[in-house]
Amino acid sequence: MKGIDKFDFLRVSPYSLYSAVVGTGGMFMPDLAGKILGAFRSFGAKSAYASEQPPEVIDTSLRKDYRYNMRAIYAKKSLAYKFLKRAFDILSSGLALVVLSPIFLLTAIAIKLEDGGPVFYSANRWGKDLKNFKMVKFRSMRVNAEAMIKELLKDSEMTGHAFKIKNDPRITKVGHFIRKYSIDELPQLWNIFTGDMSVVGPRAIMTVGTDSIDDYDKQRWIVQPGLTCYWQVSGRANIKWEQWVEMDLDYIEKMNFWEDIKLIFKTVPVVFKGEGAY
Repeated sequence: MKGIDKFDFLRVSPYSLYSAVVGTGGMFMPDLAGKILGAFRSFGAKSAYASEQPPEVIDTSLRKDYRYNMRAIYAKKSLAYKFLKRAFDILSSGLALVVLSPIFLLTAIAIKLEDGGPVFYSANRWGKDLKNFKMVKFRSMRVNAEAMIKELLKDSEMTGHAFKIKNDPRITKVGHFIRKYSIDELPQLWNIFTGDMSVVGPRAIMTVGTDSIDDYDKQRWIVQPGLTCYWQVSGRANIKWEQWVEMDLDYIEKMNFWEDIKLIFKTVPVVFKGEGAY
């Protein structure tokens, strides 16, 4: 169709075409827009919208119309993939725990020498189907950091239900370094080995301050949380909660073995650059 390259399209679920949105970025051509929206309706879209705004600023609520079916989408993933994913998690995390043991040792010594406190830190996180589990990390904060969390929630620089402060007063000197390069997250390999987490999956977030999460956002917990996903390779702390949720739902739609492998390879340079980590 002539002129169709002038349009940006909001991605439509390949599993359930419920609603379609066309963002034209200001180049609104009624005839062409009408034909495009008509095409979406012919594919079964219950509703279709046109906006002169680019897709990234179209109200997220329009996208939610067709994305309340993540559980059905995940159920369609093959048993072979789910088996292969779990097998890969066990083998890769077990091997990594052995290979990376020197880094574990050096990090433990550095943490202990700085303030004499415990090397590891465990905290409640939501797992698959909102089941609570203890996630293990290298301690990167002061010993009394947990007691300060409620006071600092109001200062969070993340939108929605995630919590991060760029200059968090609780972080130690060693903590700043190991957080920048994600070394603090290496003990989560144990969580992966035991089955609470996966190598690839939506990031685990704190259970504190998440009581008001709606059913749409809760869909990100249909799968196991992971060490890396689209959020980690796309800016991390620079991404707003609403975008973060959409990325996690994108992963649930697309997830397959090769997508997992691609995300793992994309994660490596991001970790070494330390982009969006604090």
